Amino acid sequence: MRQIVLDTETTGLNPRTGDRVIEIGCVELLNRQLTGNNLHFYINPERDSEEGALAVHGLTTEFLSDKPKFAAIVDEFRDYVRDAEIIIHNAPFDVGFLDAEFKLLGLPPFKEHVDNVIDSLQMAKEQHPGRRNSLDALCDRYGISNAHRTLHGGLLDAALLAEVYLAMTRGQNSLTMDLAGGDDEDGAVKLELAPLADVIVVAASEAELGLHETVLNTLDKEVRGTCVWRKEAEAEAPPA
Repeated sequence: MRQIVLDTETTGLNPRTGDRVIEIGCVELLNRQLTGNNLHFYINPERDSEEGALAVHGLTTEFLSDKPKFAAIVDEFRDYVRDAEIIIHNAPFDVGFLDAEFKLLGLPPFKEHVDNVIDSLQMAKEQHPGRRNSLDALCDRYGISNAHRTLHGGLLDAALLAEVYLAMTRGQNSLTMDLAGGDDEDGAVKLELAPLADVIVVAASEAELGLHETVLNTLDKEVRGTCVWRKEAEAEAPPA
């Protein structure tokens, strides 16, 4: 089973008034295991972000000005999500924006390219009625660290949501298969609950850290100052 956890960032709240997608982050799950085959785009929306949206994602017009337009990434994006089950937190929002982008290019709506769309926000409301079900609240509820999340980001939020979704649906590791000749009276073979695989943390190499620093330096030049990602790292650094 191939699933894609997806998140977008946008210039504002309403695609009908011209707001556009500026970032897409996708995290792949294969049989409920993170594969590392992720997809991430920054996109030039050809317009400024609204002040409120900019405060959320921190992606300035200047930073996005040399990024590809949606038309340049749409084929790779469609190939990546094709026929997969898509998991989105507050799916109507993201799907509405993707539909608007597809419509500008004369393409069918987003759901026609994928197998299914699951709204994890609606799922959370059903599991936890009357409680806060934002991504941050769910991270707290399931013990998933989001201390590094001071700004929203498509790939970061998709990675957090993937962990939240696996925690919310952990009972799906216990399956009942209807097979003739089973041991139970109803002919079903029951499988015991299997533990999730251990999370493997691989430290960055010196070469990778050097490449990361080069990217940060490029971002600093583009914003003519200190980029938000460097500020975030400095804020989290322990006092000397």
